[in-house]
Amino acid sequence: MSSFVAAGNASATKADPIPNNPFWPDIDPAEFRDAHRVDGTVTPQRITDVLLTAMASTNRVLRHWQADQILAGYLAVDAVPEPIWQPAGIYPALYKRAVFAEAHAQLLERYRDYDATAASRDRGDLDDQTSDTYRRDARWAVSEILDRPHATVELI
Repeated sequence: MSSFVAAGNASATKADPIPNNPFWPDIDPAEFRDAHRVDGTVTPQRITDVLLTAMASTNRVLRHWQADQILAGYLAVDAVPEPIWQPAGIYPALYKRAVFAEAHAQLLERYRDYDATAASRDRGDLDDQTSDTYRRDARWAVSEILDRPHATVELI
């Protein structure tokens, strides 16, 4: 017995990098596809849309940090010195993690019905990769850039 699993159109995965503002790195849709194992069933237009939206959201959250760095004389994130305990290149890596995680969360919400088969529910696949998990990853990456804890707790 043989089976066929559709993996999409490999030629449909080509897209140009998405330009960002001069401070943050441009985002390459191919890098996102590779890092998050997104196959050709998701169109390049959909990938570009979710990445652009994720960039806008992440840039908005980090706008004050960006402004502070520019005032300090660092015109691009690559120029911002990392704290001594962080590896080199951590800020661009965390930025990409935030954008990629936010974009993946959006894709999961849009394609939920595509993956919500009885077999995947029985295996728990939907619990393992929920959009909430990816949004948490995005927020944690932003918190690392801002040097803030991952959780805020207040006494009521």
